[in-house]
Amino acid sequence: MMHHIDLSTVLRENISCDLYSNLVTRPTGVAVRTQIERMVGESAGERTFTIIDFSQVSMIDFSCADEVVAKLLLRFSDESSAEETYFLFRGVSDDHLDAIDAVLERHSLALVVERDNKLKVVGVLSEEERRVWDLIRVLGSATASDVANGLQMPVDTVEESLTRLLRRRLVMRTRGRFEVVGAKSS
Repeated sequence: MMHHIDLSTVLRENISCDLYSNLVTRPTGVAVRTQIERMVGESAGERTFTIIDFSQVSMIDFSCADEVVAKLLLRFSDESSAEETYFLFRGVSDDHLDAIDAVLERHSLALVVERDNKLKVVGVLSEEERRVWDLIRVLGSATASDVANGLQMPVDTVEESLTRLLRRRLVMRTRGRFEVVGAKSS
C-alpha cells in the first residue's frame, strides 16, 4: 500500500486555516502526526510505503519535528512492531533539515529524503551502515553477497548492517534482495 501525504493539506484539515503552512508548536505536531498515523493505520497488516511531502510547508520548528518526524519514526521502527511501514520524506529544504537533524540526533534516528530526484539518508548511522546503504542505492537492488563483494567486507558484517538498516526502515527486503526506501517511488 502506498500513501502520499501532503503536510500542508494535513495542516489545513487540522488547523482549519487555508493559509497556514508552518509546522510550529507541539500541539500542531501532535495533530499532524495523529492524522498520519490514522492514514497509515488504515493499511495495517500490509507493507506500507508513505511519502511525507514537505514541499508546501514553509517552516518546521524543533517541537514539531520531534512530534511529527521523531515520534513517527520511533513508533514504526520499534523492534516489537509487526508492521512493515516505510517513510520517504520529500520536499525537505535546508531550513527544514535544521530542525529535523536536531531531533534525529537526539533520538539516534535516520530517515530517507528525496531531494532533487536523488535519495539521501540523513541522521545517525554508523560509517559501515552508511556505506552499505549508499552501495545499495547505487546498485538499485542487491543481495548481502553483492554488497559484501562491492565493499570488500565479510558477508556476516554486511548482514548485521542490513539487519540494523531493515529495523530502522531505511532499506526494504523483497525476494532476498535489498533496496533503499524510496528507490521505486518516482
